[in-house]
Amino acid sequence: MNFEFFVVSAMFGIGLAMDAFSVALANGMNEKRMKVGRMCTVAGIFAFFQALMPLLGWVAVHTVLEYFHGFSKFIPYIALALLAYIGGKMIYEGLHKNCDCEDCAVGISGLIVQGIATSIDALSVGLDIGHYNFTEALVCALVIAALTFIICMFGVWAGKKFGNMLSSKATVFGGVILVCIGIYIFIKGVFGI
Repeated sequence: MNFEFFVVSAMFGIGLAMDAFSVALANGMNEKRMKVGRMCTVAGIFAFFQALMPLLGWVAVHTVLEYFHGFSKFIPYIALALLAYIGGKMIYEGLHKNCDCEDCAVGISGLIVQGIATSIDALSVGLDIGHYNFTEALVCALVIAALTFIICMFGVWAGKKFGNMLSSKATVFGGVILVCIGIYIFIKGVFGI
């Protein structure tokens, strides 16, 4: 492993973390009084899935590549469905409930769904790192996880700040962000734009 390896891994990490950053931002807006432990949980879940998916892709390259190619065409549809569901639910709750931020907090199962939805496209990174040995693939995944964690912590923090300014509309705005990310992943995956 050389300097170029770490630069490429960092570029993967930053690129992959952008969807997770946006969702972390939405979570921060949705839960304005989020404590540091909860922020670490949100960022940690996103970091875990951003690291797991490239590793699963790497395993697919080395074992069942033909099955992975068949599955990869469904990734944009799955991401759109998951993010549209969660975002739609947030929009509905924001419009129909006058709730305190603690009532609107996304639970662990919701965070896991968000983590999967925002990282499922990272499976394709496994194809890019398919020529790595296992140690290199693992280190690359750890770099991706570390950068995702840092970027998502910033996203949650920024969302909390914006959430305070937007007050009751933060939940709706956060939901709109999630739906837009789902549409973006779908358009990018299906139409290659």
